[in-house]
Amino acid sequence: MFSGIIEEAATVVALEKELDNLHITIRCSFVDELKIDQSISHNGVCLTVVRKDAKTYTVTAIRETLEKTNLGLLKVGDEVNLERSVRADGRLDGHMVQGHVDQTAVCTEVREAEGSWYYTFEYEPLREDYITVEKGSVAVNGVSLTVVNSQPKSFQVAIIPYTYEVTNFHSIKPGSVVNIEFDILGKYIAKIVKTELEGYIRANLQK
Repeated sequence: MFSGIIEEAATVVALEKELDNLHITIRCSFVDELKIDQSISHNGVCLTVVRKDAKTYTVTAIRETLEKTNLGLLKVGDEVNLERSVRADGRLDGHMVQGHVDQTAVCTEVREAEGSWYYTFEYEPLREDYITVEKGSVAVNGVSLTVVNSQPKSFQVAIIPYTYEVTNFHSIKPGSVVNIEFDILGKYIAKIVKTELEGYIRANLQK
């Protein structure tokens, strides 16, 4: 479980293909605190540390992950948003993020607004419950953000200078592909409503 509060935008230093898998090696400031089998969010994708040395660590993304996220587009030198799992004794400052990316979206506009930035993302919903709501939460590349201007197939988020500098949002531009995880509470509610509606329709058709 994660909160969407990014610790660091770290650098990809090596990429190694092995059959359908991709081994991603990353250099970050807290490598000495990591251990094998630890879960870390990478652009919102929960991956397991499989090896480490003094300055870097490596995780492995399988084919399904590469197909459904932007990790397959990574190049050496790219920045990846990192977050370690939430501590049980800590505050949940963002929102509940599972590290299970639902799909990707494309940035269509970046607009500066006198000290902040508005990013617009468009996506083709892969499921009915992949939705956003005004002032609701969404994770973009693992960053917990508040939705503004929610539309059926697009939404905007406002980025403050701190987030712009600390995460890889400073490298996102029109055409960039980002990972999206929709709010888990919203997905549960959407499924419950759909199930109740289908049950109501079936009951009335049988009368």
